[in-house]
Order: sequence, then C-alpha cells, then structure tokens
Amino acid sequence: MAIRKSPRGSRLLIAENVAGGGAFAFLHDGARVLSRKRVRVKTGLVCGPGFVDLQCNGFAGVDFNRRETEPVVIAGAIRAMWEHGCTEVLPTFITAPPDALDEYLGDMVKALATDREAAASVPGFHLEGPFISPKDGARGAHPVAHVRPVDRRLWRRWQRVAAGRIGLVTLAPEVTGAMEFIRELRREKVLPAIGHTLADAACVRAAADAGAMMSTHLGNGCPRMLPRHENVIFAQLAEERLAASFIADGVHLPAETLRVLWRARGPEKCMLVTDAIAAAGAPPGIYSIGELTVEVGADRVVRQPGQPYLAGSALTMNDAVAGLVNMTGMPLADAWDAASRRPWDLLRKAGAVRGRPRSEIVARWRGGRLEVLAAFRGNRVLWAK
Repeated sequence: MAIRKSPRGSRLLIAENVAGGGAFAFLHDGARVLSRKRVRVKTGLVCGPGFVDLQCNGFAGVDFNRRETEPVVIAGAIRAMWEHGCTEVLPTFITAPPDALDEYLGDMVKALATDREAAASVPGFHLEGPFISPKDGARGAHPVAHVRPVDRRLWRRWQRVAAGRIGLVTLAPEVTGAMEFIRELRREKVLPAIGHTLADAACVRAAADAGAMMSTHLGNGCPRMLPRHENVIFAQLAEERLAASFIADGVHLPAETLRVLWRARGPEKCMLVTDAIAAAGAPPGIYSIGELTVEVGADRVVRQPGQPYLAGSALTMNDAVAGLVNMTGMPLADAWDAASRRPWDLLRKAGAVRGRPRSEIVARWRGGRLEVLAAFRGNRVLWAK
C-alpha cells in the first residue's frame, strides 16, 4: 500500500522519487514529519521538490492587486497554494497607479509579517509592469493609462515599500530607460525579464547584453497577429541567453505551439508558471485583477468581457505540470523539474535567492492528473489530505 495509517493515528506515505533514485516512506501526524526513510518498495505515489511559481497574481478568491485586502486573507491565499503543491511563490503585481502599487506591496509585506509559515513560501515578489509596451496586444490586460517609461525613482520607492523583496521584474526592453535599468537590476541581484513587448531582434539582443535573463510567458503578452518571420517571439527564441516561462493551461498556448516553443528554447531553459488570478483554487464566477473585472466560466478560462485578451489564468501548479505532460508527451519527471528546480535555479543565478528550498511534496499521478496528497517543509507538514 502507498498510504497507510499507523496505530497512533499518524499517516505513512510511501512514494517513489519522481526523478528516480528510489522510494521514501514519510510518517507524519498532520503537523510534523516524524520520519523520512529510504525504502525498497514500489508504489503508486511520487515525491519530489515543491513547485515554485514565479508569476501568481492571486489565489483562492484573493486578488493581490486589490486595495485594502486584509493581511490575514493574503496569508491564507499563500497557504491555499500548498494543497496544489506550490510551496514557493512570487506574488505578482501588475501595472497600476504608483500609489496603488505602494498599497499592494505594503499589504503583502504586512501579510507575511503576520504569518511566518506563509512568509517562508515567498522568496520574493514579481513586478510585472508598468515599464512595458503601451501598444495594444503587447500590453495585454495591463491598463494603458498607467503604462510608463522606466522611472528609477519609482522603482526605488516600490522596492523600499516592498522591504527589498522584489526579486523579479518584467519589462519591455524597447521602453525609454530600459537598458540601463536592466543593468541596475542585475547589480541589485534582481532578475530582469522581457515581457509585454514588441522588441525586435536587435533590441532583444541588447537587452541580453545588458543582463536580461528570461522571457516572461513566452508566446503571450504579444499581439494575436504578428509578422510571419520578423516577430517578437522569434526574436526571443533566437537569443540563447534567455530562459523562458510558459503557461500550460491549453488556453494561453495550443498544444502544438507549446511543443514547438519548448523544443526551440531547449528544455533546460524552460519553466512553468501559472499567471494565476484570484480564480485559481476557486469556483467559476466574477473576479478582479487590479482595475479589471473578469469572468471565469466552467471551462476555467479567464476572460475580459467584450475583449479578445486573456487576463491571467485559473491554473494551479499541479495542473500546470499535468497539462505540460498531457500536451507534450514529456515524462512527468521533466515537467516536475520545470515547475520546481529550474525556476529556483534561475532566481539563484540572478542572486535573488540563496541555497535550495527544503520543501517536498507527495502526489498521485493517475489518468493524466496530478493529485497532491501532502506538502512538507523540512519536518513541518504544510498540508496533508
């Protein structure tokens, strides 16, 4: 049996390491991991490092980009991700008025100060905008009224409000001031990423020269119609110094597109993100992301009423891993790696984090679905079914 109950009422989970290397028996009582031992048993469960989401705008009905959200509610949303295997996350803050971003960042800092365990799941924040392209299509769902050229005074202000925790910035390299700002971010050990851009190949190459390290949700954040050859997707794929994140929900990218982009970028430079909004981990309904009101139907697609643009996703990290396997046919171990080790290693390469997370999850892979059964951090049980 893969799951057993001990006489003391604790639970024993026996799972094979998803990357190989044998199986492990986890004995826990719902609060603490009592033991973790290597065993020689084959089971129907798998285990591996917890998932790391570099881009999450909200979760479990909670919008991180909303004024006056109570800190305890924000911390609860971070905790809700554990059920889906996401043990580390970069809460993401999108284009908004400067004072609104002050509030969003400040509320997150307050939330993490109230909950040590939730804080341990947040190695940094992701600022996506407002230094992006103002052009329709490239801008996506970001409000055009608040898109702006790079303003380093505002950057310093937001980083101060965030208590120095912004570890990833997505910007368009063609906006005024972008190149020097990318260099500044690298000096400050912040990961610079390209996104919501119409940059040509020369501009992308210059951004990589300056220190840009990643393409944010490659294949999205761009117009629906692009030139056949000289376009922003090919410009980024041609720049081998850039890693890339992808949203594997079957909506942001068709399966065949995801397969081609993944192969072209090279698996070791590819990683998964959710770009989730408050609808993730929550039922269908009406939700917000910043100033936008969006609708999520039974198909789990996040739509702007009357607009052709997507506004984030309702994706969870375990479903992203399953989606990648189902759409590409790659082994589960490779998809798991793209959701755990690779994003963390990129943050570490930028200097935004140190060491390695101590998080681990146990899950059941069956019928093309990944069901998380437990999440641990060291000997602490974060969540267990």
